[in-house]
Amino acid sequence: QVQLVESGGGLVQPGGSLRLSCAASGSMFSFYDMSWYRQAPGKQREWVADIFTGGSTNYADSVKGRFTISRDNAKSTMYLQMNSLKPEDTAVYYCKALGKFWGQGTQVTVSS
Repeated sequence: QVQLVESGGGLVQPGGSLRLSCAASGSMFSFYDMSWYRQAPGKQREWVADIFTGGSTNYADSVKGRFTISRDNAKSTMYLQMNSLKPEDTAVYYCKALGKFWGQGTQVTVSS
């Protein structure tokens, strides 16, 4: 069992930035493939980005060039740096580990 805790969400104006964090339990974090997902009101949860154990990354087209996923294995933490935020980025953001363990989510609201 892997426990995940997201943090860093909040209210930000369009064009602003936020950095989300996902802290994982245990000492095996460096072996976990990790992902970010998001779910907007009334919509299905959608994939945002992956970061693999070797450090390679993938991004959804909707966030490519604006979001950066990273990890600090020493801190068992994954990050999502979100720049140039748009109102359509408003959602609850979730982290996922090993393709099956989910965090509780953190709300991101982009509004003026």
